Amino acid sequence: MTTLHLRVGFMPLVDCALVVLAKDEGFAENEGLNLELVREVSWSNLRDKLNVRLFDAAHMLGPAAIAATLGIGGVKAPMAAPLALNRDGAAITLSLRRFEELARLADGDLADPGVTAQALAALVARRKAAGLPPLTFAAVFGFSTHIYLLGEWLEQGGLKLGEDIRFEVVPPPQTVEALASGRIDGFCAGAPWNTAAVAAGVGAMVHASVDLRRDCHDKVLAWRADDIEKRPAAVSKLGSAILKASAWACLPQNFARMAQHLSAPDRLALPAPLIERILHGELIQGADRLTRKVERFIRFDREALRPDPDDAEWVLYGMERAGQVAVTPQTRDIARGVFLPAAFAGILATSQEQPID
Repeated sequence: MTTLHLRVGFMPLVDCALVVLAKDEGFAENEGLNLELVREVSWSNLRDKLNVRLFDAAHMLGPAAIAATLGIGGVKAPMAAPLALNRDGAAITLSLRRFEELARLADGDLADPGVTAQALAALVARRKAAGLPPLTFAAVFGFSTHIYLLGEWLEQGGLKLGEDIRFEVVPPPQTVEALASGRIDGFCAGAPWNTAAVAAGVGAMVHASVDLRRDCHDKVLAWRADDIEKRPAAVSKLGSAILKASAWACLPQNFARMAQHLSAPDRLALPAPLIERILHGELIQGADRLTRKVERFIRFDREALRPDPDDAEWVLYGMERAGQVAVTPQTRDIARGVFLPAAFAGILATSQEQPID
């Protein structure tokens, strides 16, 4: 069997797990692939290198793939996702100081996003009345699930990101340092960076993404759109390896080994025990609160990997609310077309022809 070399870019997040497992557990090799994984420093680098074919495929923010396909954000790079890589797994974290201020103003249960959003609105109003600068929140990219989750949370307090609260883009690995330095007051990002901020003693986790939207669309395995037809064997083989990695990753007895893979210096470069707790849905919250148990905090199961064109509707709503795009029937059709359920069905059928070891 001829071995096919594929170069795949990823960002250091727990949700890159299936790409990492495809290589490290031999699922890609069993498909006749030599998988080269390249850790990137920003989502824009990842997008641009995929666009110019320095990468064959990439672990990608679903909204970033939609934005690139629509040609907004300065780059037009049509992309396609024959499968997703996860659902859920993000959280909102504030600096300890801001969380303590918010907690003092909260009228009700801090587990309720409506309560915390109203408390945040009160904090914003107090700062404005005192002549203090606005708070600054960050997300990991200009087009990301995290921005739209922040928007939904703030809306419950009558606030708008970019107006009532300043917004910055901070790549995932830099969020902890940005919070510690005071450059930002809070951020929304995928695991493990919220947990890392809490473990470092600089942050308090306010809400998991599942508190705002369960089964939330997140990362995809992105290809250049024209490669779906031009390179069907590569798409199918990598997709099959990812599906087999998914079945392996859903077994709790594999979580410790999975965390070891992800902890490597060229992966997440964080302690394996910290990552393993996340896989078990054990979230350290900070601010002297008990560890929180969240069932299926991050989903890697087969249904989570099925690309759903309806996810584009929520992304477009978030983009429109953020002033990033005016939604038209044409933009809707283009955005929905990024997700390819028929391609996923073909990969699934091929993958099921051979048993998982």
